[in-house]
Amino acid sequence: MGNHKLISHKASFILMVLIAGFFPGSCASGHASADQKEYLVQISTDMGDITVILYNETPQHRDNFLKLAQEGYYDGLLFHRVISGFMIQAGDPHSRDAEPGEPLGSGGPGYTVPAEIQPGLFHQKGALSAARQGDQINPERRSSGSQFYIVQGRRWAPQELEMMARDRGTPFSEAQMEKYTTVGGTPHLDDAYTVFGQVIDGMEVIDKIAAVETGPRDRPEEDVRIKGITVIE
Repeated sequence: MGNHKLISHKASFILMVLIAGFFPGSCASGHASADQKEYLVQISTDMGDITVILYNETPQHRDNFLKLAQEGYYDGLLFHRVISGFMIQAGDPHSRDAEPGEPLGSGGPGYTVPAEIQPGLFHQKGALSAARQGDQINPERRSSGSQFYIVQGRRWAPQELEMMARDRGTPFSEAQMEKYTTVGGTPHLDDAYTVFGQVIDGMEVIDKIAAVETGPRDRPEEDVRIKGITVIE
């Protein structure tokens, strides 16, 4: 994904249930007030629709994503970097009219967004996170203004997570352990990238996109395109 490469490899009772079940940092954990508006977006792709709820704990990322979506910024862009068992990435404006095989991943809106890395928001399957440049040139961990990835990841054994926690010097919370061992995700990205939303419907679409054949720089051999992103009122 060029200069934004990752390091390493639905308001009703029903909505509240969904939030409590999917969000690590939601009203269920007391992080967001009960009367605070929750924003949902639908990402329509060639392979189906993905519904995402945006976190109020990351207001700058939430508002920036809503602004770009409402402006049609993402319409026609590709998932330009796809790695099965890891994540699917989009948001490079250069991908809209890209030729086959053209390197992608360095484009953006001309600005970055300050990091909003929250301990309670982590990379479980379906997490919506912001891509960014690496620490060496971006020590503040500022996010790309437009590029994002959605986690697919995999399930982890408790022993794997315990070893990872020892290596990084920080234990995983009970919520992280539960999600990573049952739902899956990419725990090695926690505390390094801003997670600003969570898929609540369309997880199978993520799996379909992640399963496509890819070529150089992990670009799908056949284009997978975002038709548009709609803010659900």
